[in-house]
Amino acid sequence: MEICIRNNWVSLKGSSEVKTLDGKDLYKVKGKFFSITRKKFLQTLDGELIYTIRNKYWSFFNKKAYVLNPDGSVAALLNRKYFSVHDRYRINSKYGELEIIGNILCFNYKILSNGVEIGHVARKISMRDSFVLTISENADVAFYIALVVAIDNITDRREDSEIEVNDIPIA
Repeated sequence: MEICIRNNWVSLKGSSEVKTLDGKDLYKVKGKFFSITRKKFLQTLDGELIYTIRNKYWSFFNKKAYVLNPDGSVAALLNRKYFSVHDRYRINSKYGELEIIGNILCFNYKILSNGVEIGHVARKISMRDSFVLTISENADVAFYIALVVAIDNITDRREDSEIEVNDIPIA
């Protein structure tokens, strides 16, 4: 199954649309207007909460994000490996240990379970962040969509902090 996750053109909240490649709506991703942790909510089309995704508030070197169940329990914790040539994430989840490994340019990611590829994420080049998730139809599709949103959150936060550091004048 191939799913397109695309950030909205204009969104003060960081909302995204989730569709099949033929354009059929699957889920909604809603963000908060102001959120230091970039909190987002993966919902059904009827507005029922499936997962909450947010970055860890304090994470200096290893960027982290949570995928939370509707009751607030942790469904997954993503840890971005800091010292790695590739964009690499270790995930402790309700489905066991997972790993997501990106290429050097952060455009293609493999989703691995016990070293076996179970999915693929491709970042599309466009004016807005856009990803195509390829995953088995019998997998928890919403969970893997939440992982992609979490990676986008971590990447956005990392890019923001790099901009902030580079904008500091040096005397």
